[in-house]
Amino acid sequence: MKKSSITKAIKDFVETEQSGGIVLICCAIVALIFSNTSLSHSWFNFWEFEFGFIQLGLYKNLLHWVNDGLMAMFFLLVGLEIKREIVEGELSSFKKSMLPIFAACGGMIAPAVIYSIINIHAETINGWAIPMATDIAFALGVLSLLGNRIPFSIKIMLTALAIVDDLGSIVVIGLFYSEDISATFLLAAAGVFGILLLMNKFGVKSVIVYLFTGLFLWYFTLKSGIHASISGVLLAFSIPLGKGETDSAAEKLIHFIHKPVSFFIMPVFALANTGFIIHANFEEVATSLVSLGVLAGLYLGKPLGIFLASWLAIKMKWTDLPAKAGWNHLLGAGFLGGIGFTMSIFISLLAFTDTDIQGFSKIAILVASLLSGLTGFFILSQSTKDSD
Repeated sequence: MKKSSITKAIKDFVETEQSGGIVLICCAIVALIFSNTSLSHSWFNFWEFEFGFIQLGLYKNLLHWVNDGLMAMFFLLVGLEIKREIVEGELSSFKKSMLPIFAACGGMIAPAVIYSIINIHAETINGWAIPMATDIAFALGVLSLLGNRIPFSIKIMLTALAIVDDLGSIVVIGLFYSEDISATFLLAAAGVFGILLLMNKFGVKSVIVYLFTGLFLWYFTLKSGIHASISGVLLAFSIPLGKGETDSAAEKLIHFIHKPVSFFIMPVFALANTGFIIHANFEEVATSLVSLGVLAGLYLGKPLGIFLASWLAIKMKWTDLPAKAGWNHLLGAGFLGGIGFTMSIFISLLAFTDTDIQGFSKIAILVASLLSGLTGFFILSQSTKDSD
């Protein structure tokens, strides 16, 4: 194959919606393989390598730099996409926003309730938020495999749902999965955020200036005890995004960091966090309360909550079914919402310190995400046949 053909093939792959999800899956598989071979000791030691700035209290191992540093960039992108939807997308008007908001709320409440019921008297109750999240990259990746056979409105609805879902997860992380709060650093972070808002108000448009100031916001947020991921979202909400403007600072930044996040930050996160030693037998995993809670929450709670909340909103005439879509499309989209992966794994790391429990949780997340993706794909593919 000629060099130009190879370059074009790579470019075409990167441009497809499912490509980010494919890379993520490959990295998760690589992490699992390395973690369960003779190379496992070297693999885990690699992520324990420490470096940083002792004077600033930022001397961490590589795993923490990934989760506290690189993931802030992921949340910056999530925050920018949330803001764009609020300004000019599916969340920009009351009627348009009702369906994804109701669906997302139902899809967060039902899994959390199901998990909590299963783990009510167990020490693993702290993982109640794990099945709340939807991985937008994987969900849209599965949806895109069906191409034009699925109404475009379903893709828009699922995207908006996942964005509201991400916002809910961010709030949960900030409120329930933060460490002891330092009032001094919290006030410093609030002060920097105030400066960012003033920069927006007075028309500062330089992306570099916002990112530089955002480093201080990240540092103070991290030291305050609130998870550093919140700083990415706060920074995103301070960056200018005018309705209909294609050259705003926010749009430029979305365009600039989208591929690095999809093809570097998220794969590195998967490599760092999905690797674990599978030393438990099937019976241990299958009977673990955390596994049952996560599996039931993602695979059953997500579609149940999304579908029932959507049905209620539509029946009450607060919103309408997506254009050219039926109830079976909503059910299929509900199952795709059960693909948790990235955010679910991230929350499981915050919820538990016991590596065995983390391992049970990760296995359940992977299994539930796989089952949800396959079920959602099957329902939606059957829906296209029924409508032919």
